[in-house]
Amino acid sequence: MKIGLLKEPDFENRVAFLPEAVEKLVKKGHEVLFESDAGARAFASDSDYTEAGGAKTGRADIIKQAELLLSIHPIDEKEFDSLQENQVVVGVYNPLVNKEMVMKLKDKKVTLISLDNLPRTTRAQAMDILSSMATVAGYKAVLEAARLLPKFFPMFMSAAGTIKPSKMLIIGAGVAGLQAIGTARKLGAVVEVFDVRAAVKEEVQSLGGKFVEVEGAKDEKDAGGYAVEQTEEFKKKQQAVIQEHAIKSDIIFTTAQIPGKPAPKLITKDSIEKMKPGSVIIDIAASSGGNTELTEDNKVVNHNGVTIVGNSLLPSDMPVDASRMFGNNVMNFLEIITGENGALTVNFEDDIVVGTTVTHQGELISERIKNAYKN
Repeated sequence: MKIGLLKEPDFENRVAFLPEAVEKLVKKGHEVLFESDAGARAFASDSDYTEAGGAKTGRADIIKQAELLLSIHPIDEKEFDSLQENQVVVGVYNPLVNKEMVMKLKDKKVTLISLDNLPRTTRAQAMDILSSMATVAGYKAVLEAARLLPKFFPMFMSAAGTIKPSKMLIIGAGVAGLQAIGTARKLGAVVEVFDVRAAVKEEVQSLGGKFVEVEGAKDEKDAGGYAVEQTEEFKKKQQAVIQEHAIKSDIIFTTAQIPGKPAPKLITKDSIEKMKPGSVIIDIAASSGGNTELTEDNKVVNHNGVTIVGNSLLPSDMPVDASRMFGNNVMNFLEIITGENGALTVNFEDDIVVGTTVTHQGELISERIKNAYKN
């Protein structure tokens, strides 16, 4: 199979896979075409890709020639006309939000595979790009908070007196939140964690965090592992508890998102105004509206001395390992859509394939997307 690796937009430092992945793909019988400087911002040169067996090719030619096109971010809609019928396009297309883009690709009879639509199953874990990138984001968010906070994270006892440890509130104990707990605790912060899923309490505590409980959450078992929207009664109860703990925190890390919907507003302007000057909020739900009332996507806002960082692209700040993890996920996914001779095999009897395939031969395939588009 001829695989095309595209360069990401200027705001992105990652690449969908590094030269080490190219070498493995070539050994399996694939031909890899890569765009010039595709991995430059992840410190992988064109010569690295060439030495691994890849062939440097112009972007337009890659789009025309490759059987499978791979990138992290969606390709530019201006390039859709160059796509071929039955060509496979793989990336992170956020199909629950980008309906218009999806329908254009459907009409082009392109096979669109969106890796962010992967089923949240045990078998799919090795391909789970959301969890991989959340791991990076959770780690990087704590380091960013430590850089911005005008205080130490750990307790210090010295001749100059005792320095109290910083207090951190983490909202959402998913992969990003759990990574943040571990990183913050290693740096010596006191960590409190809120999550609507009581089942994560033991994980939080095992990492040294204190679990903040709010009773009455709806934890849908049939939601495929994704977050669900809560009742209004629970939201009010949740709001009151979160505000109480937020005001006392030096750092807040928010991660709460609901696929296809705006991020819930969990930290109010009033709470931010009651926080201590110098406090820091890192909001990685910024691209879907943010978890605070003052978050702005891709911006740092200072409100009454409180720094609010709206950053959904923290993995881009660690492009080497983030690209390696993303690439490993992609490699594992390619294993299930290619045969022994390297030929492309899209098997819709496979739950992972049917779950991630958004469009194929002019039809919507994923049941999750079909159901979302009906509403």
